[in-house]
Amino acid sequence: MGGDFFWGVARQLSSCYLADFYFRPIPNHLTIMFKSNLLENQTALVTGGGSGIGFAIARQLLQSGCRVIISSRKEERLQAATVQLSAFGAVRYVVCDTREPEQVEQLAQSIRSTEKQLDILVNNAGGQFPSPAEGISFKGWNAVVNNNLNGTFYVTQILAKHFFIPQNSGKVINIIANMFRGFPGMAHTGAARAGVDNLTKTLAVEWSKYNIQLNAIAPGIIKSTGLEQYPPEFLQGVEETIPAKRLGTVDEVAWLALFLSSPMANYITGETIYVDGGQRLWGDLWKM
Repeated sequence: MGGDFFWGVARQLSSCYLADFYFRPIPNHLTIMFKSNLLENQTALVTGGGSGIGFAIARQLLQSGCRVIISSRKEERLQAATVQLSAFGAVRYVVCDTREPEQVEQLAQSIRSTEKQLDILVNNAGGQFPSPAEGISFKGWNAVVNNNLNGTFYVTQILAKHFFIPQNSGKVINIIANMFRGFPGMAHTGAARAGVDNLTKTLAVEWSKYNIQLNAIAPGIIKSTGLEQYPPEFLQGVEETIPAKRLGTVDEVAWLALFLSSPMANYITGETIYVDGGQRLWGDLWKM
């Protein structure tokens, strides 16, 4: 038989395969990207969920049908946030200092007793302050690294051992920062967030056998309550350093977190996605 015959058979088989691929039924969760029941019957924990980016992520998850627990150290802030968020779905709060493994363990036990499951973890708790490296005290360095790096590891490991590993599924989203070219002016948080970036990649590989997806979001300068701790002159003219010529919004970070929490991101793991208007590629964060 000639070559033309075999090529003809190959084309027919290829067309049959493509027809099967393109016309097979579309899974329900893909028919509408962000439908209201996208995360129905799922439970999420958002650390640092009482304000700013964490609050916006909690709201987006609730609007997609997810049950949400928010946590932080400040109960008054959590109470106020829970009242506002309850308009969007089932939410409660647990006071927890993520720097203390014993408190994280108590948080896990609370979720096991009340919700009895956890499907999504958003590690958003963190904090820092602007300072040149030579001005950072050892106490200040340890506080920021303990908060941003150690706390993230404690929460991730403890919750994974309680829920994600035994149930053979889970989504972890780590909120870090734009330290693509280092973080001049905030060496402590740059080092800690880079550690979380590497932790995300490492655990994505180690825990792939448990069907756990871990990704990180690196926000640029976002218009949120987190900016209130910086002096006004520190941020003066910062929009001009951003190719998009504006600050980001908390919702623009939350929308990505929602996507990474959804079934549409089941084959994405170990990634760090920047939400920064292109700032990491051009311009300085602020005047040194």
